[in-house]
Amino acid sequence: MTSAQTDTYRKPTTMGRMLLALHAGGAARLAPTSLAGIGVIFMLHRVRAPDDSDFAPNRLLEITPGFLEETIGLVREFGYACISLDEAVTRLLEGTRSERFAVFTLDDGYRDNLTDALPVFERHDVPFTVYLTTGLPDGTAEIWWVALERIIASAIAIRVTLPTGEITMFTRDAGEKIAAWNKIYWALRALPEDLLRAEVQRLAAEHGLDMQALTRELAMNWDEVRTLAAHPLASVEAHTAEHFAQAGLTDARARMDIEQGLVRMEAELGYRPRHFSYPYGDPSSAGHADFARAEALGFRSATTTRKGLIKPEHAGRPCRLPRLSLNGEYQDRRMLEVLLSGLPFALARPIRSLGID
Repeated sequence: MTSAQTDTYRKPTTMGRMLLALHAGGAARLAPTSLAGIGVIFMLHRVRAPDDSDFAPNRLLEITPGFLEETIGLVREFGYACISLDEAVTRLLEGTRSERFAVFTLDDGYRDNLTDALPVFERHDVPFTVYLTTGLPDGTAEIWWVALERIIASAIAIRVTLPTGEITMFTRDAGEKIAAWNKIYWALRALPEDLLRAEVQRLAAEHGLDMQALTRELAMNWDEVRTLAAHPLASVEAHTAEHFAQAGLTDARARMDIEQGLVRMEAELGYRPRHFSYPYGDPSSAGHADFARAEALGFRSATTTRKGLIKPEHAGRPCRLPRLSLNGEYQDRRMLEVLLSGLPFALARPIRSLGID
C-alpha cells in the first residue's frame, strides 16, 4: 500500500472493487493499447489533507496532496508528457501523436488549489488549469453541495420542501446522515436551478449556516486568483459566473451566465479565457445545445465530466471533451492504472450504448 493509500484508506466502493478486480486479474495490462487513446485530462476539485469523518459525502471531490503527487509520478512512469491544457488541445487539433499527454484541471476555484495543489505542481514542474466560477470570488455564487453536507452533519433531523412534497428524515448518526444525503441531494439535483438554490438557502437559514461565510472560507478571493493566474505553471479558464447546469437554463440565460463570467475574468485578470468547463458536466447538465453554444462563443475547448480518455476522434469535437476524475474514493494506484488503460470505458460503452462524447 502506498503512502497516499495509507493516509486515506477506506473500504473500497463497489466500483473500486471492480477496478481492483480488473487489476488483480491482469485484464488491464492485456487491454489493447488503442483503448488508452492519445491522452488524458484529469478532473480535480479540491486538494487537501484527508477528511476521516464517517459522514463526508463530498469526499469524492477531494484528493490528498500525496495522491496528486503519486498520480504525477505514475503518468510519467507510463510515458505521458504532463503538458498544459492549451498545448494538449493544439496537439489534438494538429494530430500530433508522438507521445501520450496528461493534463491536470481543477474545477470551481477552491483556495486549496493555491495553498495545497500549487506546491505539488511546482515540485514536479507540471502545468495545470483552474476553471473558475467567478461568482465565488465575487461572493454571488454558493457552494451549495458543501452547505448541504454541513447542514446534515450538524442536524439530528432535516426537512426538505420540494414541489412534489416534503422529505423529512432523521440524521442522528452517520448511517442516517448518509441515507439523508443520498435521498436529498439527488432530489435537489432534479430541480430547476433556482428552486434548488432557494431550498438550500432556506435550509441554511433554518439551521444557522452562513452560506456567504462558507464561500469565503473555501473559495479563492480575487487577489488569490490573480496570484495563481500569474504563476508560470497555472492557467485560469472559464466555468461560468454562477455555476448553473447549462442544460437546465434557457439558451439566453446559459449564454449570459458564461458571458458574465468572461466579463468578470477580463476585468480582474486582463484576458479573455479560451477554454471552458461545463458546471456539473454530466449528460443531464450539458448536452448538444450546450456544446454548440460553447463553440459559438469561440472557445478552443470545453470539458465535460463525462468519463473517458482523449481519442483522435475528439479533434472534431473539442467542445465536448471527456475527463478522468481523480476521485477521492479511488485514491489507489491500482485503480488509476486500470482507468488509464481505457478498459473500464470500453466495457461500459456497449451497456450505455454511447459513442464518444
